[in-house]
Amino acid sequence: MGADGFEYLPELKLLLGVVVVAVILGITAPWLIRLIVRLISSFSFLCSIFERLKSPVHLLIPLVGVQTLVRSAPDDLLYISLARHFTTLAIIAATTWLGVKIVKAGRDIFLQRHPILESAIGARRIQTQARVLLQILVFFIILFGIACMLMTFPSAHEYSVGILASAGFAGLAVGFAATPVLGNLIAGLQLAITQPISLGDVVIVENEWGRVEEITATYVVIKIWDDRRLIVPLQYFIERPFQNWTRTSTDIIGAVFLWVDYSLPLEPLRKELNEMCQQASQWWDGRVCLVQVTDATEQSMQLRVLVSSKDSSSNWDLRCFVREKLTYFISANYPKCFSAVHAEQFSLL
Repeated sequence: MGADGFEYLPELKLLLGVVVVAVILGITAPWLIRLIVRLISSFSFLCSIFERLKSPVHLLIPLVGVQTLVRSAPDDLLYISLARHFTTLAIIAATTWLGVKIVKAGRDIFLQRHPILESAIGARRIQTQARVLLQILVFFIILFGIACMLMTFPSAHEYSVGILASAGFAGLAVGFAATPVLGNLIAGLQLAITQPISLGDVVIVENEWGRVEEITATYVVIKIWDDRRLIVPLQYFIERPFQNWTRTSTDIIGAVFLWVDYSLPLEPLRKELNEMCQQASQWWDGRVCLVQVTDATEQSMQLRVLVSSKDSSSNWDLRCFVREKLTYFISANYPKCFSAVHAEQFSLL
């Protein structure tokens, strides 16, 4: 091999150095992380966060060492510019990953310290704000990371300007297409600030009764009573009316309607209803237990039975129980108060 055989010797030395540095730092990174965890073990919050950052840190430490090595190499080496550019992109990607992991780790620890309880309105609102705002923050961290990676390409600006100059209509179309996404992000910020809904809220959306199961940066998942899931864009809750049964409190009053004859005495019915509510103490919260005449026609009168519960699920069970027991009570003690016409009216309710 002649003198020309040593032409690529500097590049081989650099490649060997990169491999050695990457291997050494890759081996020492876990040891360094364990040392840091021991030093901050008395701070449970920091320790818990750092435990979740192992993967991106394991990747970032060797990349920083490799970047330091290639930056110090001579500029005339073969492919040195490509190596520097590649390591820069890798560091930006790893840093972006680290930022996302930090946000998610903080979110998980925060949510663990504020668990959702069905009756805890404040905790549910805090969880909703934390989830929505942090999801939006993750989106912008990723967007910033992609922007930083594009900025490392010298022709990125010129290329973008050329695309916009030659395809203005296409850019306009893309802008209109992105409007729903941006609208949902803005709606997410409005939802987190104004709190029209929170995780665990009982809502009526599109004539469906359900509970808010998940809130993302762009949509809300409603768990319907029969275990179906209704996926609703965030903008829906900003632009359209809906019912929230647990906006300020989970307490609720439910109604049962009965059509009966005028001859039915109401005092025995009220006494029976009170006894029923006492029996159903697992559903009734002791606030409301009423029988009222709310309508009257030429043939019958309408009774509205009001009962209260601590939440909507309990109230549903209580109303079903009361409807069944009152119907049986009237049929057994005052059978003539349910004529064929009245029974038909009752069946329509």
